[in-house]
Amino acid sequence: MKTKPPKDDIFQKDYDKIRQIQPRPGSSPLKPPLPSRPKSRHVAESGKKHRPWLAPLMRQAAALFLALALGILTGAGWGYWHWGKEKTYEVDLKAIQAPAWVEQDFIRKNIFSRPDVTLKQVNNIVIHYLANPNTSAKNNRGYFDGLADQNPQEPGESRSSHFIVGLEGEILQCIPLNEVAYANAPRNFDTVSIEVCHPDETGQFNPATYSSLVKLSAWLCQELELSPDSLIRHYDINGKDCPKYFVDHEDAWKQLKKDVKKAIKNTASQS
Repeated sequence: MKTKPPKDDIFQKDYDKIRQIQPRPGSSPLKPPLPSRPKSRHVAESGKKHRPWLAPLMRQAAALFLALALGILTGAGWGYWHWGKEKTYEVDLKAIQAPAWVEQDFIRKNIFSRPDVTLKQVNNIVIHYLANPNTSAKNNRGYFDGLADQNPQEPGESRSSHFIVGLEGEILQCIPLNEVAYANAPRNFDTVSIEVCHPDETGQFNPATYSSLVKLSAWLCQELELSPDSLIRHYDINGKDCPKYFVDHEDAWKQLKKDVKKAIKNTASQS
């Protein structure tokens, strides 16, 4: 009984056969090779044609390619440095100190309203209204804190805000600026939220509340190194009718940004 050769030997034999039937160098595997023509004496001696004009062109092409490559690499390096520097977020959110007119009353850490997730950068400040007329900043802060009492093993309600501006102009800070709040989904990871109290269903803020909102927004813009254009409505994120008055009255929303810009200028001129 004959033994079968190892698989490696079979492969090597097959490979040798394939190699033997390969077309000659310079010929196409799909066409028979063309009959060879006699070479000129110069080609026969040197193995290649003499082209004295080709060498200078090749040197020029090489120099041009090198210059182009260096230009591209230089530009890429500058662009990386320039744009990379602009994209680097340099504001230390943890180091920002709240002014005396902001009362810090942080809610408890919990998965429903203060998840204790680090906020790495802020690109926008989002304005909300509470949709709960004539309630105080303290009451709404208590509501956010009370969400911690839900059973973490069951589905619950999640909501919170960094700041609440009250009916008398008081400002409460519920969550540190370097932590995520549940207010601006799906933009919680790069925004700061301001909930604002209002006296009635229209959602319009009274003068004291509006004045404090402008003051707080201007301070945040300065501390976060943002412009008044960074102020956006909850509506601008997900189309929700919030803050209602600023959604219904576009002119009032534009005026808020103008007032914040003016407040920033006034603060800068006093410092």
